[in-house]
Amino acid sequence: MDYSPLFISLKIAVCATVITFITGMAAAWLVTYLNGAKHVVDALLSVPLVLPPTVVGFLLLVLFGRSSGFGRFLESVGIRVIFTWQGAVIAAAVVSFPIMYRGVRGAIEQVDENLIYAARTLGMKESTILRRVVIPAARPGIAAAVVLAFARSLGEFGATIMVAGNLPGKTRTMSVAVYTAMQSGNRALAMKWVLIITCFSLAILILMNIFTEAGGRAPRSKRVG
Repeated sequence: MDYSPLFISLKIAVCATVITFITGMAAAWLVTYLNGAKHVVDALLSVPLVLPPTVVGFLLLVLFGRSSGFGRFLESVGIRVIFTWQGAVIAAAVVSFPIMYRGVRGAIEQVDENLIYAARTLGMKESTILRRVVIPAARPGIAAAVVLAFARSLGEFGATIMVAGNLPGKTRTMSVAVYTAMQSGNRALAMKWVLIITCFSLAILILMNIFTEAGGRAPRSKRVG
């Protein structure tokens, strides 16, 4: 049995989670304290959550394909996205970003605003407040968002197969391997991948529950306003 889909899936999920963590944290922090057009910005950032993955994949294919000016520019500087594992990372990151963003935003909104106001009174920069005040206080919720985003990236299929294809040893992930095995009539191989994915999913859900319970046990300060 070729285990390359497992390693490819893990590599893609880890890279996508790192991207969504950085972008999701920044977006959640900005939107939480945004004054105008908050609902519009939130909706735009959450669109991939409600779109079918194949639609997301199609849009990425149009954006990074040779038919677009941006795609041709990337190829002119030696950057290829379509049918590469990097393209799979982008697809997984786009699909899982709303999960990270909304999870982190919910965690940040539970942080006592008095802590943030006090930090600003002491002259802390916003980046320092985020790093030294908000993140430690919202750590359980952020950790749960990271776990869920990783799980979503690990199981991504629709957008991935459209952008990265199904190249054995290069872009074939576990979910694509299940599809390929069923297409070829190899139900035994498909079942093996299903069991592997299920075990990973259960482990991820257990981790998420642990982080969520840790957050529930942590003492919470009441918000004022």
